[in-house]
Amino acid sequence: MKKVELLSPVGNMESLYQAVHNGADAVYFSGKKFGARKYANNFDYDEIIKAIKYCHLYGVKVYVTVNIMIYEKEFEEVIKFVEFLHENNVDALIVQDFGLIKVLRQIFPNLELHASTQCHNHSNESIGFLKSLGVSRVVLAREMSLEEIKNISVDIEKEIFVHGALCVSYSGCCLFSSMNGGRSGNRGECVGSCRLPYKFYKNDREVKTKGKYLLSTKSLCTIDKIDKLIESGVTSFKIEGRMKSPEYVGYVTKLYRQKIDDYYNGNNFVVTLNEKNNLKKLYNREFTLGFLFERNDKEIMNIKTSNHIGTFLGKVIYIDKRIIKILLEDDLYQEDGIRFDDNSGMIINKLYDANKKLVSVVHSNDIAIIENKIGLLNSKFVRKTIDSNLIKKIRKICEKKIKITMNLVAKVGLPLKLTISDGVNTVIEYGDIVNLAINSPINDDRIKEQIIKLGNTPFECYNIMLEKDNNIFISIKSLNELRRFAIDKLIEKREYYVPHIVKKESYVSLEKKIKRNDKVLKINILVRNEEQLKVALKENLNNIYIDNFDLYNKYKNFKNVFYRTKRVEDNYKDFNNNNILATETGAVYKYAHNNIVVTDYFLNVANNASLNCLIDKGVSLVTLSVESTIDDLLSFNVNLDKLEIIIYGRVELMITKYCPINMIENNGDKIYTKKSLKNNYYLKDQYGNMYPIICKEQVTSIMHYKNIDLISNINQYKSLEISNFRIELFDEKEKEILNIINRIRNNF
Repeated sequence: MKKVELLSPVGNMESLYQAVHNGADAVYFSGKKFGARKYANNFDYDEIIKAIKYCHLYGVKVYVTVNIMIYEKEFEEVIKFVEFLHENNVDALIVQDFGLIKVLRQIFPNLELHASTQCHNHSNESIGFLKSLGVSRVVLAREMSLEEIKNISVDIEKEIFVHGALCVSYSGCCLFSSMNGGRSGNRGECVGSCRLPYKFYKNDREVKTKGKYLLSTKSLCTIDKIDKLIESGVTSFKIEGRMKSPEYVGYVTKLYRQKIDDYYNGNNFVVTLNEKNNLKKLYNREFTLGFLFERNDKEIMNIKTSNHIGTFLGKVIYIDKRIIKILLEDDLYQEDGIRFDDNSGMIINKLYDANKKLVSVVHSNDIAIIENKIGLLNSKFVRKTIDSNLIKKIRKICEKKIKITMNLVAKVGLPLKLTISDGVNTVIEYGDIVNLAINSPINDDRIKEQIIKLGNTPFECYNIMLEKDNNIFISIKSLNELRRFAIDKLIEKREYYVPHIVKKESYVSLEKKIKRNDKVLKINILVRNEEQLKVALKENLNNIYIDNFDLYNKYKNFKNVFYRTKRVEDNYKDFNNNNILATETGAVYKYAHNNIVVTDYFLNVANNASLNCLIDKGVSLVTLSVESTIDDLLSFNVNLDKLEIIIYGRVELMITKYCPINMIENNGDKIYTKKSLKNNYYLKDQYGNMYPIICKEQVTSIMHYKNIDLISNINQYKSLEISNFRIELFDEKEKEILNIINRIRNNF
């Protein structure tokens, strides 16, 4: 069995050192651009070169994230960035944009590409689509169960998240931040809309909830299930946390490394209470096994808080204006961070014991006295959110050593010969000519002692062999230089272990296509019920998309009626010579060869490469990402007549396996709820905006609180040769629909 890879997140060089020396097999990070964690420190060009060399020196692989949606105007820049990475021996790229994947595979045929979880990798078909583009690994959707993962039949490497923050939305399927604040999750700019407070409404009535953070998930922690995860056959265990502290990266990496090694070494597999508490102290919103093992909403969500909650510290037994007394259930150190049950908190600067003596630590079961510098009036308990003692211990990195063997040959009249091997790489270095000793010959122990003085190098010699003549003299200087030059050679060989660079061709922007103004303009429409469908048919609209399968079956004989596929599919229907609106790449892979397929805006198409990739796959019409503007379209070159624009409608902000309706109505005990079919449900944000909730089969959709309306821009779109305009209906009635249609026609 091939040993599973442990993949650690690094947001800066300090985190990288922690990951490398605590046992990561690989690390992932971003450059200053094109990564899905824009607000992490990330790495500039010099730091990337340094990081790759350092990791390779210690046998650690480097994966760089280029995992955002790429706009056409950025394409040449991102290709140059990838060329820089490739030339500097990056091991793989983690990519979201499938158009970019296709282009990179053509330009850099030996560059390893991994499909980011942002690609919505949730089915055999969606994974098959990516493999057809040349991807060697997929980062699986966090919503997949372990059983579903085992059932993936595509021959491809599988990577799963095992620890860290969870997104409530399927990755790559969230527009919440983009549509509300102009900061796109698909561009690494997410503002964390899911961590904000919301009120829950049933029809026009607020329903009281046990917490206000109705979209906030717990933190993933699978340390107790390492054995089950290894036995599932996945390739890589991924830790989330590029915006977390270096100490978090170091400890989480170290603990998962230990438990993985315990499994393979046949050791007793136990996670102690102290180890679990240390994980909690570094960061947690309560822990969950996620969807890998659990399907119960209340086991996934923590609606009471969206903050790091740390661990229970103790009970507050006295408060006045000056001091707070706490009966401790854990040790409290000076410089620890604490938070009270009213969510106020502080760093402990001065700490006193029960005798009011200034101390650096008060131990569990004793009373600690702290200054009431936050004006606390009332509290029952307090939690520890920063453990300064733990952080200090983690910062003391024990640098790992690379084991080597050394073989020194010292024969009279021949140059010294030193061979060093790390088990993979072998270097040979020659030194001074060996002479007979005139006075005092050098003995074997002295030679060995000197040659294995590796000092602050990353190496440790575990076996040295010596072949020498008797009665010889070798100067200490000669031995030192020989060792130093050989070690330098080995370092260089390890830093540059990628065997070769192949660049097949350069990226060249496509030539501008001559525009024509003779296009027939089309109005396409998504309908959600039969009343809306009848209006669309009566008005002779072009493509009519239906998201209800029964309704589609009733009207599929109309040549312009399309079935909109599910956002998450685990059992693809068999279609032949049908009209399909594909909402994810799996449907493209499954249906494009024998059906008329249009792709939806959920595929995040924002550049020519993605557009042309889908057309090459047999798609007839591609809906542009709703995050793209007219200015973005100006950079497009060809096939704009194959684009459809959402010109009016209420878009879907996120899809989630979790159901807020179930969480509130059923206390999260059920997987699904059908009550959503009888009532209207909403989330209300702090500004009073109401977001409709649609719970349908296994997926919940959170809709935008308002319609986008770009009808006044139609003439600008027409000038770009775009001829397909879509209306995205929600709950509109006939009169309102007719008004929208007439407004569009008046602009034609």
